[in-house]
Amino acid sequence: MPIEYVPPKYVQIVNALQTRISDGTYAPGMMLPSETVLMGEFDVSRPVVVRALEILRQDGWIDSQQGKGRFARGKPPGVRTMPTHAAALLADDVEGQVRVLDVAEVPAPPRIAAELGLAEGSLVVARRHLMSIEGVGPIELRTTYIPVDVAAGTSLALPEPLLRGLKEYLHARKGMHFGHARERISTRPATPEELELLGLDEGGWVLTMLLRIATVDDVPAFVIDIAVPPGRLEFEDSFPVT
Repeated sequence: MPIEYVPPKYVQIVNALQTRISDGTYAPGMMLPSETVLMGEFDVSRPVVVRALEILRQDGWIDSQQGKGRFARGKPPGVRTMPTHAAALLADDVEGQVRVLDVAEVPAPPRIAAELGLAEGSLVVARRHLMSIEGVGPIELRTTYIPVDVAAGTSLALPEPLLRGLKEYLHARKGMHFGHARERISTRPATPEELELLGLDEGGWVLTMLLRIATVDDVPAFVIDIAVPPGRLEFEDSFPVT
């Protein structure tokens, strides 16, 4: 029986607020409802609301003013912004049913080493998470690969969820500034472990996305590799066609 896809709660909040900003419900300069109000409206926890608002801020829909609140900016101009699915990957680890499977220093797989500009077999910190949605099941197996020199002096090698996005964490802890990202989307047969973790039938396939984040100096900082069952998750983006 096909599984009906229901967007994660933070995506529902992002979509709802984008619609309200686009149709003028929240005019430019208007203060958005507080986190508490949004928590009650969408029946979610504070981290879910914060994650959605951070995505909107990154995409240019809202501004955040310390001690005052968040304000609508209007629909962003026709410039390339970070798509919602990529922004979600860079958000924190605590929304929804996210389980940290393991965190360890491992030799970088060939594909990851190439993306990070490392010699094959160089050590990286690998952080693996399994994300699930109630009523749908496991929807994403995510592995983040961080060079050991980037992870040095941080808690990234510890098996604990991050309370902020990795990009923001590295900026705060190591003063790193990021310039651009590159993503590659493809499909392949699921591995035996992916079949088990994602609840797929024998012979199932996964949709994969590899997201490489680089600094302003074009130095690869980390790579996020995800595998999702094609029938349980969708990617959405919008961009000008002029």
